[in-house]
Amino acid sequence: MSDAIKHECGIALVRLLKPLEYYQEKYGTAFYGINKMYLMMEKQHNRGQDGAGFASIKMNMHPGERYMSRVRSNQSQPIQDIFKQINTRINDILTENPEYRDDVEALKKEVPYVGELMLGHVRYGTFGKNSIESVHPFLRQNNWMHRNLIVAGNFNMTNVNELFDNLIRLGQHPKEKADTITVMEKIGHFLDDAVAKLYKEVKKEGFSKMEASHLIAERLNVAKILRKAAKNWDGGYAMAGLIGHGDAFVLRDPAGIRPAYYYKDDEVVVVASERPVIQTVFDVEFESIKELDPGKAIIIKKDGSVKTKRILEALERKACSFERIYFSRGSDAEIYQERKDLGKLLFPKILESVDQDLENTVFSYIPNTAETSFYGMVQEAQNYLNKRKEEKILAAKDSLTPEELNRILNMRPRIEKVAIKDAKLRTFITEDSSRDDLVAHVYDITYGSVKPSDNLVIIDDSIVRGTTLKKSILRILDRLHPKQIVVVSSAPQIRYPDCYGIDMARLEDLVAFRAALELHRERDTYYKVDEVYEKCIAQVNHEDKDVINAVKEVYAPFTDEEISDKISEILAPEGINAEVKIIYQSVEKLHEACPHNLGDWYFTGDYPTPGGNRVVNRAFINFYEGIKERAY
Repeated sequence: MSDAIKHECGIALVRLLKPLEYYQEKYGTAFYGINKMYLMMEKQHNRGQDGAGFASIKMNMHPGERYMSRVRSNQSQPIQDIFKQINTRINDILTENPEYRDDVEALKKEVPYVGELMLGHVRYGTFGKNSIESVHPFLRQNNWMHRNLIVAGNFNMTNVNELFDNLIRLGQHPKEKADTITVMEKIGHFLDDAVAKLYKEVKKEGFSKMEASHLIAERLNVAKILRKAAKNWDGGYAMAGLIGHGDAFVLRDPAGIRPAYYYKDDEVVVVASERPVIQTVFDVEFESIKELDPGKAIIIKKDGSVKTKRILEALERKACSFERIYFSRGSDAEIYQERKDLGKLLFPKILESVDQDLENTVFSYIPNTAETSFYGMVQEAQNYLNKRKEEKILAAKDSLTPEELNRILNMRPRIEKVAIKDAKLRTFITEDSSRDDLVAHVYDITYGSVKPSDNLVIIDDSIVRGTTLKKSILRILDRLHPKQIVVVSSAPQIRYPDCYGIDMARLEDLVAFRAALELHRERDTYYKVDEVYEKCIAQVNHEDKDVINAVKEVYAPFTDEEISDKISEILAPEGINAEVKIIYQSVEKLHEACPHNLGDWYFTGDYPTPGGNRVVNRAFINFYEGIKERAY
């Protein structure tokens, strides 16, 4: 994605099912869990660069002994920073007490982070805040072990105001309105309630206060707590939590918007936002890793038992398609094939755009994350040329000369690496008056790779705002003097904001929206924009379930091609010599390539939860009234 878009976070949870002595003996270290957590978080670094956090719980500690630890960072390399802090703390203690190195019991008692239950989080901040207070995991502390709660998640809620008001009605006084706080406090409220009820129950059965603690941990119904807490949540989420005595859970939203995968054997239970992370770190097969079903929670009790429980009734599955197009690591077997298919399915449109002239067409890609879809596009071009070769050879039959046969057989797509990103320069650029000039030099181009008579086809993951294309990439590519620059997006036109975790909150930032407005102006139909505003305003006080997406009417009069052509005009920089054409994937082809991840609200406006329609209408109201705020 040439536009910088921040997106959803990543979670990693590890529960060791054996005593720490087992890992010391088998793997040579009692830090086995910490080491695995480091790898899992680094392998999900693509999901978060603004902050990272790590929390651990030690089982069966005595009163007065520390059993919870947490470390967070919002430094430029946050994962490296938190594990540097962890290692420094551990090494300092071991230097002072070298006898602990071979004494696992002492390690667990005296050294922080050495526990059986661990939760990690990597964060992209979608609200512009990057203070340490905004970094997960969040901690809700209490002197009762069972009431301590650690929460981290990959989520955004659309109904934060409603959730905040619910807490007030419960008698709480939340310190802020952020969805992370409201979610944690909602879980915490029902956790407190459940613990209090269990305490009364076991007291009636004649057990002492000290005996009650063990029984509360045993009887605590985590699924019931989650059902009550999540009843009114509207959003996309994979919510992870640790309870002080050692229970843990991960809950996935009922539409399956945000991803979650898990693996279990007799040594460990692992949950992560991405499947290949678990595959790589624990060296297990694809088939061994399961996807957590929408609306279900995986619950790991203190005794090590693991169950998946239905928490919320599943909605129509709308797993995020951007996961497949761009966000998730492409090393997943299914995602790799889907991205290749996205490139393959674009080829007919590309062929039409260059008038079937592949001899004078060069194929390339920007940025590196578009490489897999590039392979699919080029392979389909090769398939097309193979058919052409066969037709030419059969048509000529016995009249072919060796030279002509050799020329036919040598027909192949022309592939070049036309642009190379200068990462060092990128890190230097700041938001100031000279930024545009500096951005124009972020990519180095390969001079001589394109002839003046050539079409240059560049594939990108998606085109969201188009800012980088207009200010940088198209100007750079024009220096190669191609006849035409065709920019191909493996994703369809992004027409609507996201409200479930990806940082696309404002309509006016989307180039497809700006193109539709421009078409209305040109055709003297801008009054329809006013009508959409009135329809949005009319629904402000409706219940979410009754709200419809009025913004669809902005796009309704125009074909996809008309909007794409207008985007081509908008993004073509002034003074560029080459003709510029922008081609987008169709929604139908996206579904064909990614049949199990049909969450397409960015492209279609079909939001998977009622709150989505309210958010998109509010985004339009904000645009119309010139309010520079988020719609959720």
